[in-house]
Parts: sequence; C-alpha cells; structure tokens
Amino acid sequence: MDNFTRVSPAIEVGVSITGKRVAMVLDRLKTLHGLPTMITVDHGPEFTSRALDEWAYRNGVKLDFTRPGKPTDNAYIESFNGKFRLECLNQNWFASLQDAQSKIEAWRRDYNWERPHSSLGNQTPRAFVQSWESPEPIPLIAMGLKS
Repeated sequence: MDNFTRVSPAIEVGVSITGKRVAMVLDRLKTLHGLPTMITVDHGPEFTSRALDEWAYRNGVKLDFTRPGKPTDNAYIESFNGKFRLECLNQNWFASLQDAQSKIEAWRRDYNWERPHSSLGNQTPRAFVQSWESPEPIPLIAMGLKS
C-alpha cells in the first residue's frame, strides 16, 4: 500500500508467498507504477529472504524493516490489513484459489476506486491521485465511469 495515496497496487493471493514471488510482483508493479525509494516490511520470511534482498539491491530500493513485535511501526498497513480482513476476508467464502483471487481483486479495485477514505478527505484513492496530479477536474467519462 502506498502510504501517501492509500492506493493498494496489488494483493497477491496464494497458498504460500515466497520472497521470490514478492519480487515477481514488485517487478510487475514497477513497469506499471515505477519504484519507490523505500518499502517498509515486517520480518516475515518472504521479506527477509535472499530473493527479495537481491531484488531490492538490483533495483535500488531500500527495505525498511519494522522493529519485531512493533506493528505500530507501519500503522498504515496495519489499518489496511484490518479493513481488508473486516470488509473482504470475513465477508467471503472462497471455494478455490481462483475464487479467492477474483473476490480479493474485486475488493482491491473497490478500495482504490469506489470507497472513500477519511484520511484522504473522504475521497477515493483514485480521485486523490487525480487531484494531486491534475488540479483540473477530469470528466467522469474520461475515467470510464460514465458512458
């Protein structure tokens, strides 16, 4: 999650997520969004892996590790995780991995494009990004929201 815009660029769904898989997702995202200078991560094995460390080094991205047992070091992601659990995971049954991927991606899109965030002045992350990048209002038809 981007702390400034509150955009969730991806949620990877799987039975097991390795550091190599995290690096693959980040490679995919860098072509779409570019790279941050720093990513805050916890001490999970997917983030402390050699694969992610090598990826970060090759891409010039600093991995900023939270202090063990201190989730408040990354309060934005803790808040996001709580909303994700409450609004998506606790509300759905997943019949298969593909079903989970589909429902979770639908929730992520809603979170980014439709759901207002109080931390953004009750704007959606999408609207916040657009207002930040372009102070002129963008017609809804240009965003594909009206026909």
